Amino acid sequence: MSDLISSFLNKKNLIAIIGASNNQSKYGYIVLKDLITAGFENLIPINLNEKEILGKKAYQSLRNFHETEKKDIDVVITIVPPKITEKVVKECHEMNVKKIWMQPGSENQTAIDFCKENGIDCIHDLCIMIKRKDFEPNSKKEKEN
Repeated sequence: MSDLISSFLNKKNLIAIIGASNNQSKYGYIVLKDLITAGFENLIPINLNEKEILGKKAYQSLRNFHETEKKDIDVVITIVPPKITEKVVKECHEMNVKKIWMQPGSENQTAIDFCKENGIDCIHDLCIMIKRKDFEPNSKKEKEN
């Protein structure tokens, strides 16, 4: 599992955050800000109603980003209701995205099963902000080893 998490947290990855938000009380804002603060630069906020979030150009959908920028997304993080995550995983499959991190509260068994059946690496039931800290080079865990 730790190799899988490491592959998701590679700072070279182009990471789309579905449900990114300008509302500071929403997890879509908190997660994006946490990743920016941690030094992740290749972040793509996805939000139907926003043009920019935390200084980064926002896109209405994965497809909108792909068609506009002509780049492939490496990792998708979902911070949306479970029913929307079900739609997102299908869109990821169509666009050949092979890594999806479902933040707690956004996952459901249908979406998880779809990922397994279609060869998509899926992390769920784990918060990316907590796991990211565990994998930082100077984390307390690493110093103890």
